[in-house]
Amino acid sequence: MQGRHPQHRKEPLAKLLRRALFLFLGASLVSVGLEIFLVPNRIIDGGIVGVSILLSALTPVPLGAYLTLLNLPFLYLGYKQIGKTFAASTLFAVLVMSIGTTLLHPVPPITIDPLLAAVFGGITLGAGVGLVIRSGGSLDGTEIVAILLNRKTAFSVGEVVMFINIFILGSAGFVFGWDRAMYSLIAYYVAFKAIDVVIEGFDESKAVWVISDKSAEIGDAIVHRLGRGVTYLRGEGGYTGEDRRVIYCVITRLEEAKLKSIVEEIDPGAFLSIGPIHDVRGGRFKKRDIH
Repeated sequence: MQGRHPQHRKEPLAKLLRRALFLFLGASLVSVGLEIFLVPNRIIDGGIVGVSILLSALTPVPLGAYLTLLNLPFLYLGYKQIGKTFAASTLFAVLVMSIGTTLLHPVPPITIDPLLAAVFGGITLGAGVGLVIRSGGSLDGTEIVAILLNRKTAFSVGEVVMFINIFILGSAGFVFGWDRAMYSLIAYYVAFKAIDVVIEGFDESKAVWVISDKSAEIGDAIVHRLGRGVTYLRGEGGYTGEDRRVIYCVITRLEEAKLKSIVEEIDPGAFLSIGPIHDVRGGRFKKRDIH
């Protein structure tokens, strides 16, 4: 029994260190995006970060202090609603981000062009936030608030987040001027897209369903010509009541065109449905993950 304990404890420790490393890298990137690009050019982001930038501009309190203080209530909510691991990961990332902004504050900005600052600041910020989210943490409490409001109102989580961020980004017009508010919208959009790229990756996965009288031939072609495994499901036609064989498989975005050509070549009349999916694990499907 003694010989098995080190091996059992080593894997969780390795995962913990890896998680901490990516949380640190993500929060550090956010600090760079804020202090090297956005804040010196009076451009804000949405959520708690945006509120912190506005408050630090109106008061002598540094940005890092607001980032920590304003996130504390949401850390408690996250602990209650999601769990201890999420709260610990978020606390670590927020502290790294706060310390990073404090250390980088004296560093001069790379550019004073507001458009360049909005674009590259948004990319850097979004990449950092994406790394933190993929590592099980968060840097903004507005999503937790949105989840709670969604349970008590008719608004969706996305609608609540959008409303909060429109109000925050609009407030930048009164503090920094309306041109800076518009640049802030650009930075927010770029960051949003960068988060998607980091979380989903460039090779976005897609689920495929094919219904055809030549399902065996199509399935065999997908396996041998596309290199993807397939699963055959049993279905029943809603109008005819006939048993139908349904092909299910997962492909990447880059493989979509080839799969369509395979189905079109074998059975032009086949029913084909393709939709995005957010996570793929196990089986023969290989997709990189940092967890």
